[in-house]
Amino acid sequence: MNAESNEFSTVMEEMGQKARAAAAALAKLPGSERDAALRETAAALRAAAPAILAANAQDMTNFNGSSAFGDRLLLNEVRLEAMAKGLEDVAGLPDPIARTLAEWTRPNGLRIARVAQPIGVLGMIYESRPNVGADASAIAIKSSNAIILRGGSESFHSAQAIRKALATGLKAAGLPEDTVQVPPSTDRRFVAAMLGAVGQIDLIIPRGGKTLVELVQREARVPVLAHAEGLNHTYIHAAADPDMARKVLANAKMRRTGVCGSTETLLIDAAIAPALLPILVQDLATLGCTFKADERAREICPALPAAEAKDFDTEWLDAVLNIAVVDGPDAALAHVTAHGSEHTEAIITQDEQVAETYLARSRASVTMWNTSTQFCDGGEFGFGAEIGIATGHIHARGPVGPEQLTTFRYVVRGNGQVRP
Repeated sequence: MNAESNEFSTVMEEMGQKARAAAAALAKLPGSERDAALRETAAALRAAAPAILAANAQDMTNFNGSSAFGDRLLLNEVRLEAMAKGLEDVAGLPDPIARTLAEWTRPNGLRIARVAQPIGVLGMIYESRPNVGADASAIAIKSSNAIILRGGSESFHSAQAIRKALATGLKAAGLPEDTVQVPPSTDRRFVAAMLGAVGQIDLIIPRGGKTLVELVQREARVPVLAHAEGLNHTYIHAAADPDMARKVLANAKMRRTGVCGSTETLLIDAAIAPALLPILVQDLATLGCTFKADERAREICPALPAAEAKDFDTEWLDAVLNIAVVDGPDAALAHVTAHGSEHTEAIITQDEQVAETYLARSRASVTMWNTSTQFCDGGEFGFGAEIGIATGHIHARGPVGPEQLTTFRYVVRGNGQVRP
């Protein structure tokens, strides 16, 4: 290891020690004090709004990328208020630590309980979206975990300003400011230091594109809770209500194209495609969407651009929609199995039996019936915020809220028993 790598490892070790001390302090506090701290951090975010927006403006000035990526980076007063409201919403949730998960009594009279407890120190590596840092901090504080946040270099100034506001709120509430930390530089070698921080970080959470998640899974020496790539499908079944299908698909694709819950592929039943597909295409084109269509879809709408095989495996995060015509639910599920990422799937149909079968057979972390895939969000699930969408790595699936960032221990109560 060279001197520069040693320097980043030393900084990581120092941050890890501070985070572990903060986590130990948090574990001693009742839920009411952690909730009070979340409300203080929300107030501090609002008070720091001018500084945070100025920092974000600096990041936006330096940014040179796609419009969808820029939309994820951008903060404004509405989004900043949503961040603060998210902190307050998390404060209002039940305490995830004050839970007995199971209890039983053995034949010898021993009473055993499985009890929720914090994980310890979380390390989160994420891209672009500054609100992720606030959401992750809220969930960490609620679940008595400390967190080290490493955002993308394009959001560096925003992340620093948000962390400063959070630290102000934590201090006002009497909690350790080191509960939430952000590295002092954008150097990528700090990511390597986090991934190798055995004994300092207990769980790494990557939130971003496929390349980032694969890098973390490949290089980490710390357990990983991986965020899923959003290769999501909306399947419009033959028994769908056409007006509902139009409304839901437009929202699922175009509400915000750069979020991981956005629909990337439309699957439409062959029985209704000739009548409905041209209308759907026109709706979305009017909203600025472009398309990649399979051969059967192009037979119905010849002007649609032809899809390449790789397109159905691409998370566009942009105003681009793949289209495939399928022969019923079995074919739709087969397409999803071949190309999906087990993030979010949706079926639009008025046939309850078909819907329930589809819901039961889907392997996705979240499967929806007659609603937009963009509802796959911790806030919409009542978690206040989320730290990502997991697909079964470690112990969680779906939106990850406070409960999903706990582990458990056992408490055994006896009455003088000895083991024979």
